[in-house]
Amino acid sequence: MNNHPYLPLLFLLAIGGGFAVFSVAIAPLTGPKRYNRAKLDAYECGIEPSPQAAGGGRVPIKYFLTAMLFIIFDVESVFLYPFAVAFKQLGLFALVEMVLFILTVFIAYAYVWRRGGLDWD
Repeated sequence: MNNHPYLPLLFLLAIGGGFAVFSVAIAPLTGPKRYNRAKLDAYECGIEPSPQAAGGGRVPIKYFLTAMLFIIFDVESVFLYPFAVAFKQLGLFALVEMVLFILTVFIAYAYVWRRGGLDWD
Protein backbone atom coordinates (compact mmCIF):
# COMPACT_ATOMS: atom_id res chain seq x y z
CA MET A 1 0.00 0.00 0.00
CA ASN A 2 1.48 3.35 -1.08
CA ASN A 3 0.27 6.03 1.35
CA HIS A 4 1.03 9.65 0.77
CA PRO A 5 3.10 11.03 3.71
CA TYR A 6 0.73 13.98 4.22
CA LEU A 7 -2.45 11.90 4.20
CA PRO A 8 -2.77 11.75 8.03
CA LEU A 9 -2.27 15.51 8.24
CA LEU A 10 -4.92 16.17 5.61
CA PHE A 11 -7.25 13.76 7.39
CA LEU A 12 -6.72 15.60 10.70
CA LEU A 13 -7.31 18.97 9.05
CA ALA A 14 -10.53 17.66 7.46
CA ILE A 15 -11.78 16.39 10.82
CA GLY A 16 -10.92 19.70 12.51
CA GLY A 17 -12.53 21.77 9.78
CA GLY A 18 -15.62 19.56 9.79
CA PHE A 19 -15.94 19.88 13.54
CA ALA A 20 -15.62 23.68 13.34
CA VAL A 21 -18.27 23.97 10.63
CA PHE A 22 -20.56 21.53 12.45
CA SER A 23 -20.21 23.44 15.75
CA VAL A 24 -21.02 26.80 14.17
CA ALA A 25 -23.94 25.37 12.18
CA ILE A 26 -25.56 23.49 15.09
CA ALA A 27 -25.14 26.20 17.76
CA PRO A 28 -28.18 28.30 16.76
CA LEU A 29 -30.35 25.20 16.72
CA THR A 30 -29.29 23.76 20.08
CA GLY A 31 -28.52 26.92 22.08
CA PRO A 32 -30.89 28.45 24.62
CA LYS A 33 -33.40 30.93 23.30
CA ARG A 34 -34.49 32.56 26.55
CA TYR A 35 -33.18 36.09 26.35
CA ASN A 36 -33.53 38.49 29.24
CA ARG A 37 -32.06 41.83 30.20
CA ALA A 38 -29.15 40.32 32.14
CA LYS A 39 -28.07 38.20 29.19
CA LEU A 40 -28.24 41.09 26.75
CA ASP A 41 -26.20 43.47 28.96
CA ALA A 42 -22.50 43.90 28.38
CA TYR A 43 -20.31 41.82 30.68
CA GLU A 44 -17.77 43.86 32.62
CA CYS A 45 -15.80 41.44 34.80
CA GLY A 46 -18.68 40.49 37.05
CA ILE A 47 -19.54 44.03 38.14
CA GLU A 48 -22.61 45.99 37.24
CA PRO A 49 -22.26 47.44 33.74
CA SER A 50 -21.58 51.15 33.69
CA PRO A 51 -23.55 53.45 31.43
CA GLN A 52 -21.98 54.26 28.10
CA ALA A 53 -19.48 57.06 27.95
CA ALA A 54 -20.41 60.46 26.52
CA GLY A 55 -18.49 59.71 23.31
CA GLY A 56 -20.82 56.89 22.31
CA GLY A 57 -19.01 54.17 24.21
CA ARG A 58 -15.65 54.71 22.53
CA VAL A 59 -12.68 52.92 24.04
CA PRO A 60 -9.33 54.74 24.15
CA ILE A 61 -6.88 53.56 21.49
CA LYS A 62 -4.35 52.94 24.27
CA TYR A 63 -6.03 49.62 25.11
CA PHE A 64 -5.73 48.37 21.54
CA LEU A 65 -2.12 49.53 21.19
CA THR A 66 -1.17 47.74 24.38
CA ALA A 67 -2.83 44.54 23.13
CA MET A 68 -1.04 44.76 19.78
CA LEU A 69 2.30 45.36 21.47
CA PHE A 70 1.76 42.33 23.65
CA ILE A 71 0.97 40.18 20.62
CA ILE A 72 3.98 41.46 18.69
CA PHE A 73 6.45 40.79 21.50
CA ASP A 74 4.79 37.46 22.24
CA VAL A 75 5.13 36.30 18.64
CA GLU A 76 8.74 37.43 18.58
CA SER A 77 9.46 35.40 21.69
CA VAL A 78 7.95 32.30 20.04
CA PHE A 79 10.77 32.41 17.49
CA LEU A 80 13.28 31.84 20.30
CA TYR A 81 12.06 28.28 21.01
CA PRO A 82 13.10 26.65 17.70
CA PHE A 83 16.44 28.39 18.04
CA ALA A 84 16.99 26.96 21.51
CA VAL A 85 16.16 23.45 20.30
CA ALA A 86 18.39 23.49 17.23
CA PHE A 87 21.22 25.65 18.60
CA LYS A 88 23.95 22.99 18.53
CA GLN A 89 23.25 21.97 14.95
CA LEU A 90 23.15 25.55 13.64
CA GLY A 91 26.51 26.73 14.94
CA LEU A 92 27.94 30.25 14.97
CA PHE A 93 25.75 31.51 12.13
CA ALA A 94 22.61 30.91 14.17
CA LEU A 95 24.13 32.63 17.19
CA VAL A 96 24.86 35.76 15.15
CA GLU A 97 21.38 35.69 13.61
CA MET A 98 19.71 35.32 17.00
CA VAL A 99 21.77 38.14 18.50
CA LEU A 100 20.63 40.36 15.62
CA PHE A 101 17.03 39.24 16.13
CA ILE A 102 17.12 39.95 19.88
CA LEU A 103 18.82 43.29 19.23
CA THR A 104 16.02 44.21 16.83
CA VAL A 105 13.42 43.24 19.42
CA PHE A 106 15.12 45.31 22.09
CA ILE A 107 15.39 48.33 19.77
CA ALA A 108 11.65 48.08 19.09
CA TYR A 109 11.00 47.66 22.82
CA ALA A 110 13.12 50.73 23.66
CA TYR A 111 11.34 52.76 20.97
CA VAL A 112 7.92 51.83 22.34
CA TRP A 113 9.06 52.52 25.89
CA ARG A 114 10.51 55.92 24.97
CA ARG A 115 7.34 56.91 23.09
CA GLY A 116 5.27 56.09 26.20
CA GLY A 117 3.55 53.04 24.75
CA LEU A 118 4.04 51.09 27.98
CA ASP A 119 2.80 53.84 30.33
CA TRP A 120 -0.65 53.04 31.65
CA ASP A 121 -2.55 56.25 32.42
